[in-house]
Amino acid sequence: MAGFWGRRRREEEQARQAQDDDLARRARAALVEADERIRSTADELEFAVAELGEAATKDLREGLNAVRTHLGEAFHLHQLNHDEIPDTAEELRTRNARIVQLCDWAQDVLDERTEALREKIAMVRQAPQIIEGIRTDVERLRARLPQTRETVQRLAGRYSEAALHRVAANPDEAEQLLDFALHSADVSVRRREARRPEEANVALETATEAVRRAGTIIDGVEDFEIEALRAQSTLADVIADSRGDIVAARPLMQAGAPHAAEVTAAVAALENALAALPGPGTPSDPFADLAQLRDANAALDAAVEKARARAARPVPALEQVRHAVDAADHAVAVAQSVIAGHRGWIGADARTRLAEAQRLRPEVDPLVMPEDTRDQALAIARRVQQLATEALQAAQRDIDSGRPDGDDWGGYGGYGGRGRPRSGFGGGGDILGPVMGGLLLGGLMGDLFD
Repeated sequence: MAGFWGRRRREEEQARQAQDDDLARRARAALVEADERIRSTADELEFAVAELGEAATKDLREGLNAVRTHLGEAFHLHQLNHDEIPDTAEELRTRNARIVQLCDWAQDVLDERTEALREKIAMVRQAPQIIEGIRTDVERLRARLPQTRETVQRLAGRYSEAALHRVAANPDEAEQLLDFALHSADVSVRRREARRPEEANVALETATEAVRRAGTIIDGVEDFEIEALRAQSTLADVIADSRGDIVAARPLMQAGAPHAAEVTAAVAALENALAALPGPGTPSDPFADLAQLRDANAALDAAVEKARARAARPVPALEQVRHAVDAADHAVAVAQSVIAGHRGWIGADARTRLAEAQRLRPEVDPLVMPEDTRDQALAIARRVQQLATEALQAAQRDIDSGRPDGDDWGGYGGYGGRGRPRSGFGGGGDILGPVMGGLLLGGLMGDLFD
């Protein structure tokens, strides 16, 4: 048996030693790879500075400096592993793990910083092709400007000045942007020839963005025409729907109908919105007209829905609500009287329901009861009555469960069948029992019977 456990320990030690050896090999390899990566990145940085300038490569330079600092710590740890001072296995394991961690971190930092520059470097190296593409795009967009101006003039005869305001200046703005793009492209070329890469790159990016914005502005004129035609088509549908809604709402405007005043006001507002629409052939703003008509139509829909809901559920009569409030007050009064007269035996359930009923009761004022609040007032009154009734039932259960079996309150002094003090008043036990319970809870029984 001892031999078995000895062999088991040797196997575990050999496995642990193999893991430590592997970790040490990984640490040495990671150091070499990280050191080589720093050297190659330093070379790349010099080329990037020549192409992009100092400002654009600042993050990479700072990252490279941080990596060098931390890799110095990794080299120091590796030196400690090979100096003349003996080390324990745990010390070697901890240092090698830290070396691997530092080297992995260094690789991640350099990957992140160099990747951020990759797109900019590619753009710089392709600058001549990009500038040629900018000039081609400028000429292509310039060729579209005459048609864009004609479109704006044609739209001006169909739509109002307010509607056309967002695209009226588009052709002029696009032309200015195209001129600016060409100028920026020329500046980029001159700055690069003067070995001022940062300014050259800024000018190149500006030219690219100016061309993109010019194209978007030119496209915006055509998009406006399509959107305006779609708005006009939708407006025709909303007009037809609104007129149908007005007809359907007429019966709800009769005197005495629920919410007749609100429906009447909503119908008037929608009719005014319809009357304000420009006639055929008049320049208009279909976007504003559609928004205004939709708002008025939605207001009428809401008023009609409210009126129909009220018609389906009539307003309770004021007398009905007042009767419910009176019934609630009566139920609260009865429950309060019973609980107050039998305090010694009343538990938490009855007291809680009575307290909740008393809390809700002030929310209903039978003297001030607008028509819109009668539903809520009736519901609250019925809830108060229900809580008071439940409080009374719970109190009665507490009283009944507290009475001894049979008429066991006769005689003088002593205690009854369940250890409770006898009242000593003969047949009055059923009445005085709860009083005695209250005295017992109050600690007065000893003084009363002394």
